[in-house]
Amino acid sequence: MKQFTVELKDIEPRPIVMLKNFFGLDAMLDTGSLFPIWVDDERILKEIGGVLEGVNKPFGGFGGMTTGNLYRIPTFQLGDLIYPNFSILASPHKLPCQMLLSATMFSRMMYEVDDQNHRLHVTVPDTESLIRNLRIEDQNGRLHIFCTSD
Repeated sequence: MKQFTVELKDIEPRPIVMLKNFFGLDAMLDTGSLFPIWVDDERILKEIGGVLEGVNKPFGGFGGMTTGNLYRIPTFQLGDLIYPNFSILASPHKLPCQMLLSATMFSRMMYEVDDQNHRLHVTVPDTESLIRNLRIEDQNGRLHIFCTSD
């Protein structure tokens, strides 16, 4: 079993993860989200290596249906987890971060938000890898997400 801890911002009432290993950006953990979502200016996403793969893809989120552009980031890192060729939807919304981390990113892992000490604790079982393959695919106009261990 592998474990690591990531710091949360202590000034937010929401779990905002500080992505020290990823351009110093911030991300909000959304345990109800199916898709990771970029919520800031897409120009920033392109500057950090995001490659546009599809436009105006409909998906459920933010309390209903919305659309977003599908991007692929060469490598995304969250603590000790590495996501090569990471898929993310870009859909601008006013949030106190640049992206939302989805529950699917932690598939088959355990994670705990320690709000008192401002930490996110992640436990990766021995049957899983720290290298994760997360991709969003469009099948007949419907987005599907897959997250597997390498």
